[in-house]
Amino acid sequence: MSELQAIRQALYPELAQTGQPAPSRRQKRAERTRARALSPLRIVMLLASIPVLTATTALGVFIRTSPYEPELALRHLAALAGCEVAHSVGLAPSQVGGPGYHARNDTDLDGIACDAPPALAAMTPTSDAPPRQQPGAAKFVRP
Repeated sequence: MSELQAIRQALYPELAQTGQPAPSRRQKRAERTRARALSPLRIVMLLASIPVLTATTALGVFIRTSPYEPELALRHLAALAGCEVAHSVGLAPSQVGGPGYHARNDTDLDGIACDAPPALAAMTPTSDAPPRQQPGAAKFVRP
């Protein structure tokens, strides 16, 4: 046995039993890189970033393709959340085709979304007709 082999056996006794040569620095670095790439935490973080990147991309596309200026386009998008938000961003009341108009905010279908401020809308009587029942809120009549 040569002197080099004796030193190897002294430094790496596990290699002497298997007969395998010691892994090179390149192989060790490749193994570390592979272990980092397949780390469960890294995979979870990458999967969690997909919705964030998708939303960011969609928002950028909306701003670039909107007929409004970027700030107004963001306010128009925020008004989609409801009349309270539309009033807070200053886009209510709004008419059909204008910034801040969304059909879901036009409850009386007159072409003007968010007619009255939220506090006044709750106090104004709509009509003398009895309130309509919501779908799925059926009342059963006892015989």
